[in-house]
Amino acid sequence: MAGLYIHIPFCKKACHYCDFHFTQSVKQMDDMVNAIDTELKMQNEFLGHDPVRTIYFGGGTPSLLEDHHMKQLMRTIRFEYDLSSNPEITLEANPDDLSREKLDMFYAHGVNRLSIGVQTFNNELLTWMNRQHNADEALNCFYQARQAGFENISMDLIYALPAENHDIWLKDLKQMTQLRPEHISAYCLTIEPRTAFGNWLNKGKISDIDEEHAASQFEILTEVLNKYGYEQYEISNFAQPGYESQHNSGYWKDEKYLGIGPSAHSYNGKFRKANIANNAKYMKSIHDERKILFDVMTLSPEDQVNEYILTSLRTKWGCDMDLLQSKYGVDLKQVHGFYLEKLAYKDLLFEDEGFLILTDKGKLLADKIAADLFIDAED
Repeated sequence: MAGLYIHIPFCKKACHYCDFHFTQSVKQMDDMVNAIDTELKMQNEFLGHDPVRTIYFGGGTPSLLEDHHMKQLMRTIRFEYDLSSNPEITLEANPDDLSREKLDMFYAHGVNRLSIGVQTFNNELLTWMNRQHNADEALNCFYQARQAGFENISMDLIYALPAENHDIWLKDLKQMTQLRPEHISAYCLTIEPRTAFGNWLNKGKISDIDEEHAASQFEILTEVLNKYGYEQYEISNFAQPGYESQHNSGYWKDEKYLGIGPSAHSYNGKFRKANIANNAKYMKSIHDERKILFDVMTLSPEDQVNEYILTSLRTKWGCDMDLLQSKYGVDLKQVHGFYLEKLAYKDLLFEDEGFLILTDKGKLLADKIAADLFIDAED
């Protein structure tokens, strides 16, 4: 099985925390969709004969797409790719874009999962982050999505936002659990260098993230969502039973995926490639030369092992030591036996039938633990 990711590089506003590739000018939307459509046709052999079980429209803001764009892209996908029966088709959306008419349109084109970027229900913080919507619009779009027929909705939250205490975070979680979306993604605020927040941090206008405050809010998050029946199947992702994101789970389980559009990444089990993150050059090369500009990242065996360790430890399924042994010839116990014992002693990790799984305490240190378990060519 494989996944298909389509990057729509347009946004109405630049959120102060975002460093994804996009432009605020939508004048070239039609030309970009035509280029993406052409790339879909040019790349139809990349996944081999693996059926596509997930399609993910990301960005940017894919909810800016119009009816004729969706009709064009979905037609090409259905003709050019071997789709599994009832594929998961996700579209990322901003609340201010989701009118009932727009929701009906996406639903009619086969989108069966929405990922709505709420971030917080606090209007002051939404303004501070330069979000386009307000709390009422977030609530309204959710109710309209239900009326349009969507039975699989994911909503995003951001924690570690500046606040004197946890009151706003607790209110956000209370509102979210009252809505009962099938899936909730919650991410710690990060301040990236090439963003407005990064610039403000350099100028002393804002403070860096308080790690202790962030850790406390993460613990509150897991406790509250567990109480309401959400399973934490990946460190930042929680789902009601049976509603885990199939597309993102494919990333974490080392499945193939094809990325279409400027800055999109692809992986076929042997190497990764990244399309050029420049809209004008991307479109020109495809329209004028029928050529896709991308960089290839060949993965050494050690790179593949370390990526698997990093991603698998973030999930409820954990790191399969038998797979590492059979596929890569790596005996993790032989390489890091004492460290694994130390992690288990500190209640950060445990072993279950050959799988290494982080405890709730261990999840707070996931990236460090994974990095400590990395191997090099000499191991």
